[in-house]
Amino acid sequence: MKKKVIIVVSSLVFLIALGLGIYYLFFKKLDNPVNADALKFKEEYESMNGLVNENNGKSYREVSISNDNPFVYKTADELAEMIENKETFIVYFGFKTCPWCRSIISTLDKIAHDKNVTKIYYVDILDIRDTLTLNDKNKVEVTKEGTEGYYKLLDLLDNVLDKYTLTNSKDKQIDTKEKRIYAPNVVTVIKGEAQKLVTGNSPKQTDAYMTLTDEMLNDTYNAFSEVIQIYLDNDCENQKVC
Repeated sequence: MKKKVIIVVSSLVFLIALGLGIYYLFFKKLDNPVNADALKFKEEYESMNGLVNENNGKSYREVSISNDNPFVYKTADELAEMIENKETFIVYFGFKTCPWCRSIISTLDKIAHDKNVTKIYYVDILDIRDTLTLNDKNKVEVTKEGTEGYYKLLDLLDNVLDKYTLTNSKDKQIDTKEKRIYAPNVVTVIKGEAQKLVTGNSPKQTDAYMTLTDEMLNDTYNAFSEVIQIYLDNDCENQKVC
């Protein structure tokens, strides 16, 4: 009888331990905002697979994002505060329907895994940027104001940002006297100072929807290697030597 009791008790203990293990792995893990953001990012970008861009009739590039991707959502204001706090990180600016972003995002996900980078901040810039246009006299006009956070980032990242130019009817580039966070832009920030910005797009890619060759993908991988290596060389929190 005692032997049966011991067996029953042991079985109950095992089942309870197993249940707690499953709970931790499959439920408690989702409490981690990084994991929750990873799932959100995957769903967001893969949701456009198979859909057509209504503006030009072209199909969005199909992308595959890993379940444990490194992307963590941040607002422009939150990122600006991180820069002001002299933090070190990598940030990706883009949005899910951006065809140039969809050309590079799977490679950025891949190289993060290859280099053991567990966190890349993500700022969706689709709706936060200002919009400038040229009037009939080729004068720059603001047709949509950007958010306060966006303008903060323009100041804080000024040293690596490109000029915001517009093309007039004669194919002449007009300088708006403003910088721009384009999509995609991937930036390494070291102790609050922007060090390097790349788009990741291969110079051989002349159309956002064209088939990507191995050479183009390799160009993208190498471009991201540069910004990631700068981060790894200066990530004092996680590196043994800094």
